[in-house]
Amino acid sequence: MLTDIQIAQAAQLDHILKIANKIGLAEDDIEFYGKYKAKISQKAVNEAKQNEKNGKLILVTAISPTPMGEGKTTTSIGLGDAMSKIGKNVMICLREPSLGPVFGVKGGAAGGGYAQVVPMEDINLHFTGDLHAITAANNLLCAMIDNSIYQGNPKNIDPKRVVFRRCMDMNDRQLRNIIDGCGSHTDGELREDGFDITAASEVMATLCMADGIEDLKARLARIVVGYTYDRQPVTAGDINAQGAMAALLREALLPNLVQTLEHTPTLVHGGPFANIAHGCNTVTATKYALKKADYVVTEAGFGADLGAEKFLDIKCRTAGLEPSAVVIVATIRGLKYHGGIKKDELTGENIEALTKGFENLAQHIANVKNVFKLPAVVAVNRFPTDTEAEVNALIKLCEENGARVSLSEVFAKGGEGAIDLANKVVAACEEESSLQFTYDLEASIEDKIRAVAQKIYHADGVVFTKEAQSQIKTLTKLGYDKIPVCIAKTQYSFSDNQNLLGAPRGFEVTVREAKVSAGAGFIVALTGEIMKMPGLPKVPAAEKIDIDENGVIKGLF
Repeated sequence: MLTDIQIAQAAQLDHILKIANKIGLAEDDIEFYGKYKAKISQKAVNEAKQNEKNGKLILVTAISPTPMGEGKTTTSIGLGDAMSKIGKNVMICLREPSLGPVFGVKGGAAGGGYAQVVPMEDINLHFTGDLHAITAANNLLCAMIDNSIYQGNPKNIDPKRVVFRRCMDMNDRQLRNIIDGCGSHTDGELREDGFDITAASEVMATLCMADGIEDLKARLARIVVGYTYDRQPVTAGDINAQGAMAALLREALLPNLVQTLEHTPTLVHGGPFANIAHGCNTVTATKYALKKADYVVTEAGFGADLGAEKFLDIKCRTAGLEPSAVVIVATIRGLKYHGGIKKDELTGENIEALTKGFENLAQHIANVKNVFKLPAVVAVNRFPTDTEAEVNALIKLCEENGARVSLSEVFAKGGEGAIDLANKVVAACEEESSLQFTYDLEASIEDKIRAVAQKIYHADGVVFTKEAQSQIKTLTKLGYDKIPVCIAKTQYSFSDNQNLLGAPRGFEVTVREAKVSAGAGFIVALTGEIMKMPGLPKVPAAEKIDIDENGVIKGLF
């Protein structure tokens, strides 16, 4: 059996200009990054905004993740290919992989099997350099903050209240908490500091929410970098950093064009984490695709309680987007895991555990249909260990819960394995629907967090620590209370405890910290043990990644 990377390396790719021609772009409309990837020019992006066309947006999300993986990105790619096969004008919009997870646990994040975006090695490793540009812009701001303090501190910044941290695109727990500015007086102010992973940085979230260069600069200027001695916010605009940061991000703001194994045009652009940030690709890429295609397939990170909720309550609300249908990816083995079966015991038939674990999927379906008022289609990502009895039981459960359901075999068959899914998604897109949000923006920060916790997670309530209460009071006083909330919590559970699987009840969510991401335009509420700088596992994927004398990369799955 071929590995993902072997399948990708054996594929015959079209020249990227041919892919560009499919969406009406000429050679002058793209900037080439070799033969198989390109950036869409700013001129082409601006011209598309004048187009009155607006395609239908399809959001792909999933059940609460399990250690085995549910195949959400793989399903998104396969669905796009399948829609192309049934004659639809379709584009796919995905996030860019972060080097941290690539070298940490996942070992690659460009789909799998015969449903991949290519060139997968490039996409997983550096790609067009967007994440490095974001890292550079982030760290330029950090340098300017510390330089302002050193050069007489004209903005009266309290070094103990600097809240903007350095970043790097790698899992490195050693850098979570550091002390810098050591040495002589000319080496800067001695203070506590730390690094976040680039995908969790506010600059990443800001770029992904920006709609053009002017909007990007305005958003960058709003980033709160720290507070004065009398506790007034200091922004990136206050130290005149936004122009230089935007200059570094000029290329990164442009969507990246690649293709699937079946040559479906795909934009891979932006990559914020969904358990920390909002987990969606860029507004720029999504809006551009909707101007060029009749159907756009996009995904949101992790389960529907995280990525989908943030996609809908934050991205769609802010950017004026509205999906026509939501696809929820599930696996039988994943549902059995939510039903209490251990990872090494999932291959045996177990209808009882499947039925119990279905409570997780049922809650996601209900949230999509009853809270957000959108049509739901369940894509069952099928595995060889699934029995007919289990498949039939799952189909029946989905239908009883008011969702269309389709078996997906895109990993083994590519687009051909999702023809039924494509037809059902197209049918769902024709249903009348009107996106509803979980909360009103005029509600207080606390009430918005409670709304998500109670309506989406089904928590009994929310507990705010004294520190969080104080921070929320300050943010409200400063006028940051009328923007969306972005709850940072574990992806593995509806609760803030990763061990509570299925659809838990009788729990409260504890918010330990609240901060504003003013550039991105939302309040971040941190729960549980969520950290903004992951660490490597005991055996990182990096140990299996290698390159031979001919420059061929191995080990990316």
